[in-house]
Amino acid sequence: MSARELGSEPVADSGRATDDATARGSAPAAWDPAGYLRFAGERARPFADLVARIAAETPETVVDLGCGEGSLTASLARRWPGARVTGIDSSPEMLAAAAASATPGRVSFELGDVRTWAPSAPVDVLVSNAVLHWVPGHEHLLPRWADRLRPGGWLAVQVPGNFRAPTHALLAALCRSPRWADRLAGAAPAADAVLEPVGYLDVLTAAGLSCDAWETTYLHVLRGEDPVLGWVRSTVLRPVLALLPEDDAARFGAEYAAALREAYPPRPDGTTVLPFRRVFAVANRPS
Repeated sequence: MSARELGSEPVADSGRATDDATARGSAPAAWDPAGYLRFAGERARPFADLVARIAAETPETVVDLGCGEGSLTASLARRWPGARVTGIDSSPEMLAAAAASATPGRVSFELGDVRTWAPSAPVDVLVSNAVLHWVPGHEHLLPRWADRLRPGGWLAVQVPGNFRAPTHALLAALCRSPRWADRLAGAAPAADAVLEPVGYLDVLTAAGLSCDAWETTYLHVLRGEDPVLGWVRSTVLRPVLALLPEDDAARFGAEYAAALREAYPPRPDGTTVLPFRRVFAVANRPS
């Protein structure tokens, strides 16, 4: 969704979401690399935790599906210096930013849709970070990816697990409210956009892989004015605002910001805590 919380993110699940075209591998409202990177450190933590559990020692081919602006993809080349690393994303804006992380013969980036992607040959490590929530029915996609692994290969996925959190519940309620329902009733992310950890365990085990699945809730300490709004503006809010003309988008954003301030009040020191649940699965194909 694109960006990374896309791979080209909403989507069709974009956000898991909302509209097929928004799905990280597909194409729609443009992604903003600069806005997405405003919280680069916080967004990188789940990626680091995911990759840390991949036990591949000397893979030759590594693919990052939904690579976004490329900086995390480049870190895979540092983790495995002998590997050829390829990032796939559906967002031209993200890929333009990713070009700065490309290294001839080592790290490359390609335009592609994660829903239809297929490698020319089996791969050693396949990573998908914060993308699949944009892809409805992605549990049917995972067995296809598992089939693309070489014997001994690794598949690692991470998805946001916060679709029932106030950030998303308030957005869904506002989209369905009388003022906005005629244009946005179907734009809110679905609460069941991702599986529970055991769901990924079941899917990947059924695909013949040995799987480790878990969840983590990060407490992101944010600063600045309306920081939670700033966080969601480059991800789940992006496809919603894209459906509205500029003036209406500003009104909707103001209503949503007020609701977020009440749900996530600042602490005495001026910071705001955003709990963010993530779901992980790392699986290995037997040699």
